[in-house]
Amino acid sequence: MKKFLGDDFLLNNSVAEELYHQHAASLPIIDYHNHLDQAAMAANHQFRNITEAWLYGDHYKWRAMRANGIDERYITGDATDKEKFNKWAETVPYTLRNPLYHWTHLELRRYFGINELLSPDTADEIYSETEALMKKDSHSCIGLLLQMNVESLCTTDDPVDDLSHHRAIKERIKAPKVYPTFRPDKALQLDGAESWLGYLQQLSDASGISIQSYDTYLEALQQRVDFFHENGCRVSDLGFHQIPDFNPQAGGLDQLFASALSGKTLNATDLDHLRGHALAALCKMYHAKGWVQQFHLGALRNNNERALRELGPDTGYDSMGDYSQAVSLSKFFNHLDNTDQLAKSIIYNLNPRDNDLFATMVGNFNDGKIVGKMQFGTGWWFLDQKNGMENQMNSLSNMGLLSRFIGMLTDSRSFLSFPRHEYFRRILCNLIGTDVINGEIPHDMDLLGKMVEDICYLNAKSYFDFKES
Repeated sequence: MKKFLGDDFLLNNSVAEELYHQHAASLPIIDYHNHLDQAAMAANHQFRNITEAWLYGDHYKWRAMRANGIDERYITGDATDKEKFNKWAETVPYTLRNPLYHWTHLELRRYFGINELLSPDTADEIYSETEALMKKDSHSCIGLLLQMNVESLCTTDDPVDDLSHHRAIKERIKAPKVYPTFRPDKALQLDGAESWLGYLQQLSDASGISIQSYDTYLEALQQRVDFFHENGCRVSDLGFHQIPDFNPQAGGLDQLFASALSGKTLNATDLDHLRGHALAALCKMYHAKGWVQQFHLGALRNNNERALRELGPDTGYDSMGDYSQAVSLSKFFNHLDNTDQLAKSIIYNLNPRDNDLFATMVGNFNDGKIVGKMQFGTGWWFLDQKNGMENQMNSLSNMGLLSRFIGMLTDSRSFLSFPRHEYFRRILCNLIGTDVINGEIPHDMDLLGKMVEDICYLNAKSYFDFKES
């Protein structure tokens, strides 16, 4: 029986152990998609305690606490930080076999050197011990990143952001490289709703372009793409339930945009048509800049209307959707590829039924000009756990080239989430090591070691090619 979270945690044979300890463990981290707070990094914020760093904004933990019968007051409410921590400690023993149990104890060990299991019996001692450490420079926002050997990361940024925090971070001598990511979800709402019209005014103000037509709307977006590029951005992102199904040859965009601009609600077909064209125009801008574009597809968001009213979005009430993905995704990529304007692309699915679909879709649009141009992204959100990551890598192995995979990201709002890279690396090494033990791939440690190093770090380093502005 192996020791819980021992040196060989998740490594079930000697090959896996050698691959992890000799080739993966010490590599730097490139975290190319997360939701970390740029302002906190710019100020090198010092957290008051572990609750602020660990539980604020972490909807994974919030969902588990609600399932454990914890009142909302101790989750997002007005309870003290110590009370909230105690309620999380009360929940942790019930998270056995959920990845939260692994993440929780990996984070306690890697950041704080705490080996005790978190429970009501150990909560007071652990809270006290972590509170003392949180006051040290090593546990500031930047300190936490440096502890985990984070070389570079990409935040998630709205087109109207002035990126002043990114410029401030850049001035820090000791800090990972932090790059913005262009995420235009709000700009692409295009539904005539009051919220979108209000956002459009923000876009006008940020770009200095009065948006009175579809053409001026695209001009404003181009200005923001140019601005982001000047400030080091090399990545875009999009979080839609599916790619809009539209006819690239059909027109009528000026009229549809004018209708939305007047506050009229577009029907689903017209909205998809307008949104699809606008997204395609943006993707051509990305291609011209040499950016990487990401598509996070498949979330069914804000399922609980009462919770949305009381707590707002991104509070733990989203789930997997069962949307049809193949046809619209294929048509969209084909439209961009037809004029050779398809940028390097990463697609992430949230429903595991789409693993093989996404793994085969990327193969349709590799063109032999760029290594690993089209990427099937790592297990995302509900799938960034052991089974989810193994299944994603198995689909990619069967349908494409695992060796060209760009690996893991945190997709997190927490500065304590970076041991997830270790988690992924252990799972990857065990997957490969098990194949060796089974006689399915050769026991060639030069070949396998290079493969592991590429997936964990070097492929991403080459793929994004981040440069200083």
